[in-house]
Amino acid sequence: MERKVKVVQYGTGKMAVYTMRYIEEKGGEVVGAIDINPDIIGKDIGEIMGQAPKGVEVTSLENAEEMLKEVKPDICVVETMSLFKDVKDALMLCAKLGINAITTCEEAFYPMNSYPDATKQIDELAKQNGCTITGSGYQDIYWGQLVTSIAGSTQNIKKIKGSSSYNVEDYGIALAKAHGAGLNLKEFEEQVASSDNISEEERQKLINSGEFLPSYMWNVNGWLCEKLGLTVTSQTQKCVPQTYKEDLYSSTLNMTVKAGDAVGMSAVVTTTTKEGITLETECIGKVYSSEDYDKNEWTIQGEPNTTIVVSRPQTVELTCATIVNRIPDVINAKSGYVPTEQIGELNYKVKPLSEYVK
Repeated sequence: MERKVKVVQYGTGKMAVYTMRYIEEKGGEVVGAIDINPDIIGKDIGEIMGQAPKGVEVTSLENAEEMLKEVKPDICVVETMSLFKDVKDALMLCAKLGINAITTCEEAFYPMNSYPDATKQIDELAKQNGCTITGSGYQDIYWGQLVTSIAGSTQNIKKIKGSSSYNVEDYGIALAKAHGAGLNLKEFEEQVASSDNISEEERQKLINSGEFLPSYMWNVNGWLCEKLGLTVTSQTQKCVPQTYKEDLYSSTLNMTVKAGDAVGMSAVVTTTTKEGITLETECIGKVYSSEDYDKNEWTIQGEPNTTIVVSRPQTVELTCATIVNRIPDVINAKSGYVPTEQIGELNYKVKPLSEYVK
């Protein structure tokens, strides 16, 4: 591609500050931005980025379609919510207009096993209009490619165990609330944990109706099994509240979480496969105390046993850099809803993004 890759930023919160800067530093061009916050709409993206004006103002959601038709981006970066139902409309709009899209929505990493109906709708529309829709972010490497790379050096595998922790303060109020942060234990049980105390048949009904609430590892396990060629026979999840011994103030929730109340949750997903390999993965998202820090740990049990630990990863920056490095891959990919396990390995882009576009 001779010109710069043109990108529209959908959602201009905390992470977008990094994403938009990274896009420009990689030789791309942010040609539009969309938000629903009245305090942000009309602002120049340069102000949001803490830089000089760029001549691009944030557009309201009601005017998003008109703006997208006008600027004709190569791709739209959707950085808003964590559940697929909350980004579905944004992705459907992109598919309708034939615009490639990549989202940090965690469920979008592999929504086939949690919201298949919406995934199919977007897939069909994207195929009709010749564009690619996918989900990526931190999980693409640290919960996905890293694990399958380790597996590639293993003779036989009995079990894959994973654990990742992150500070919900870094990702905004929607994610914090999705993790039950700020709820007392009774509220957590009623609003969060109770959704997992159901039979497999009841869970499948929720999945089929689009009402299932997957933890992040639910979709990661689906991605890993697909990438490794494993056949899932069963999958369950259990959400457990995380508490702290003292009161903790959350700037994201704008409240003090009382000692003993939920500062977040641990979600454990267990997957069994026809091939005899079990996946047991856990994500811990909570309001951090001064003692906490991000950590990512994976163990493959088999011959040989291997453990890899990533301490204090800069999760937000890694998420945004992953999205930007994926942009040419998405533009080059086949049409439809295509999870990154089908798009290929993620590599560092040392040249301007446009030089990787076929």
